[in-house]
Amino acid sequence: MNTAFLLTGGNLGNRFENLQTAARLIEKNCGSINNISSVYQTAAWGFTEQPDFFNQALSINTLLQPDELMQRLLAIENEMGRQRSFKMAPRVIDIDILLMNEMIYKSATVTIPHPRLAERRFVLAPLTEIAGNIIHPVYKKNIIELLKECKDELPVHKISPEK
Repeated sequence: MNTAFLLTGGNLGNRFENLQTAARLIEKNCGSINNISSVYQTAAWGFTEQPDFFNQALSINTLLQPDELMQRLLAIENEMGRQRSFKMAPRVIDIDILLMNEMIYKSATVTIPHPRLAERRFVLAPLTEIAGNIIHPVYKKNIIELLKECKDELPVHKISPEK
């Protein structure tokens, strides 16, 4: 059994509903949800002329290996109407694998841990809520420490305490 930490996010349509739909589809197609963070709002990272994002971290137990998990997550994105017009384009949903066990893994479809996890406050804030003491396998620091050290100044606001 693998434990994977995921980030769901989106900035188009009903953002709350899209996060809830993604969580249901992840549980149906990928594995059981152990924990889910509050919802956080942040301005778009990178290409900023677009609506704010809502993001949420989840941990799941899964029998899937990284590539199969990524393929199923991409299928969920497609099912929900994700369009890939350009790299930082607005989106209905985006689902990333952040961490999986203590794994360091790279393939054509996925890199674990997520290569920009430690650079993005909008990833670290929700992840800290559900996995603050998890050690990043590359940086050898826990998620709380990475959030404290994060240089990303983009404001991140918790907007929903309900899980």
